[in-house]
Amino acid sequence: MSDTPPEERAGDRSPWNWLLIPPIVIPLLTFLFNFDEPRLLGFPAFYWLQLAFIVLGVICTSVVYQMTKRKRSAE
Repeated sequence: MSDTPPEERAGDRSPWNWLLIPPIVIPLLTFLFNFDEPRLLGFPAFYWLQLAFIVLGVICTSVVYQMTKRKRSAE
């Protein structure tokens, strides 16, 4: 169990955390990449869309981190 009082733990919840859901759900929607065309630099859509999903995940995670990190106290 955590020694942190419930009122302090509740402050950790941020609406920005909802931005972490699209990088999980979008790759599960197979109809988005279940095709061969269009090709990008000779790669079928499946492969370059997988890379685009990775980029989406990195961007969403970075935004959530930047928006939810706690301000450091000035020493």
